Amino acid sequence: MNNVKNVFSIKDLENLSGIKAHTIRIWEKRYNVLEPMRSDTNIRSYDIKNLQKLLNIVLLHNYGYKISKIGTLNQEQINKLANDIISEKSAKTHAISTFKMAMMNFDQSLFFNTYNELLSEKSFREVFYTVFIPLMQEIGFLWQTETISPAHEHFISYLIKQKLLINTEKVQILEPTKTDSVFVLFLPLNEVHELGLMYLNYEILLKGYQTIYLGESIPTESLLDLKNSYENITFVSYLTVEPNQEEIDSYIVDMQAKLLENTNHKVLLLGRMTQFITSKTLPNNVHIYNSIEELSNTL
Repeated sequence: MNNVKNVFSIKDLENLSGIKAHTIRIWEKRYNVLEPMRSDTNIRSYDIKNLQKLLNIVLLHNYGYKISKIGTLNQEQINKLANDIISEKSAKTHAISTFKMAMMNFDQSLFFNTYNELLSEKSFREVFYTVFIPLMQEIGFLWQTETISPAHEHFISYLIKQKLLINTEKVQILEPTKTDSVFVLFLPLNEVHELGLMYLNYEILLKGYQTIYLGESIPTESLLDLKNSYENITFVSYLTVEPNQEEIDSYIVDMQAKLLENTNHKVLLLGRMTQFITSKTLPNNVHIYNSIEELSNTL
């Protein structure tokens, strides 16, 4: 079965552009800015060109252009204006929209060109915080609403991981400057969403620490060999979907018993599932953070 999505409903356009479906219909009816296809039952659908045009229209509109003015422009003029107005103020929004178009079209060249433009003005750290993190949050929403397929999500995630690995290697080859703790990064059993953990590895290395990156789906028992190998270990894990809500407290208790008891080790946790941890069960050497930035600022 082909999971690649090339035709979009008006609800998909709303999810991808941030403009309400009702407003899109008004723009379409009054100003002819989009050209939908219609089914035999008169249901609208839109191709990838309509999506791209709408994203550029939203950029122009956010920059102060009236929709009545935009409606008088042809596609080439809209594209030129969108390119002309890209500035520091709108670079983030434009980059996220462009990365979404690269994802929808499976266009590696567009991804690389956009990334390189950003990197010419910002550090990789700035690009990740200001563009990639918001982008992945949007992509998570688009996946949940079935606006995009797993193929789209995997395509863009792989390209971001590729950039992460390149930048991580640059700091990984440097000698650690801080030796008070070794960081061990892992995801719980059956957890596979590792992009956030990969970036944390980069941040921790950047701070001068030694890291041991284990990656996805690691049983707690597999960490026992490391437990006795270092005097001060900081275990770091990112809980996106695992452990589930019913199991997360017992997971913390098990981790405390197997990894932390009678040691100087500690655990740092972040991710969506941490909201379900009961504070009464939280040991003193287990800490929860609301974001990558918050954790990074404590290092």
